[in-house]
Amino acid sequence: MKVASNLLKDIRKYYREQLCSIYDYEEADSLVLILFEHYFNISKIKMALEPKLRLSESEMLTFHFAVKDLLKNKPIQYIVGETEFCDLKFKVNENVLIPRPETSELVNLIHNSQCIIHNEQLTINNSQCSILDIGTGSGCIAISLAKLIPNSMVYALDISGNALEVAKENALINNVNVSFIHDDILHLRNNIDTKFDIIVSNPPYVRELEKTEIHNNVLDWEPHKALFVSDENPLIFYRSILEFAKNHLKEKGEVWFEINEFLGKEMTELCEELGFSNVKIYKDFREKERIMSTVELRPLNC
Repeated sequence: MKVASNLLKDIRKYYREQLCSIYDYEEADSLVLILFEHYFNISKIKMALEPKLRLSESEMLTFHFAVKDLLKNKPIQYIVGETEFCDLKFKVNENVLIPRPETSELVNLIHNSQCIIHNEQLTINNSQCSILDIGTGSGCIAISLAKLIPNSMVYALDISGNALEVAKENALINNVNVSFIHDDILHLRNNIDTKFDIIVSNPPYVRELEKTEIHNNVLDWEPHKALFVSDENPLIFYRSILEFAKNHLKEKGEVWFEINEFLGKEMTELCEELGFSNVKIYKDFREKERIMSTVELRPLNC
């Protein structure tokens, strides 16, 4: 079966039916509409107002290959090369994770915590807020915080040079200043002498045993180094970040994490083992325990 014509309504119907082999009807139709808008600047409203709109042969070929990628479970964000996060546009490719809604909740909680602090201490919070995002990927956390907390100095660290190139481009697109650091939090090479008000991270936290729960569009396309940890040592990144924070967090500074929903108890115990207190766990919009903060460090003689 081939597409009946180059009329948009026929193309929409044909490729929607193709995509229904792996997506439900509504999602398949939504994906087709996203491709129309991205490649040809044709919105759903424009299609309705101009029912005789057509694509050229070359345009149809572009559309065909995009749908072919969708049928291979390639995420739409990688196909169009961008996504939205915290009302900002971000470039994405296979070198970085696609930003998730629960991560935007992490950003909003950090922003809200700063608003509360500033409201309570308006006379003494005129200094710049220093923020470090560890494992920045696309830069979505660091860049969004730089937008939301304008009076801030934001740093972003990642082991992947390719990921940092994407993050740097996103900082330019969103017109924010972020200092990028190419390093490995497990084996730091650079001497970082700054102390931070906020250290935040969404590190790899999916255990190998949980791979069977991961959808193919994630498993087959997104970078595994940014997703998975061993079953034997699933908190390896959190331990390194907390050890780093002991020497790089200002007094009453905050550490924020996105965490594995099944390891909240273990994360709390890790924080307490390393001398952190005021550990809080927050549920995301799916009612999963996915965000954690620890607000201050206990004195060592406690």
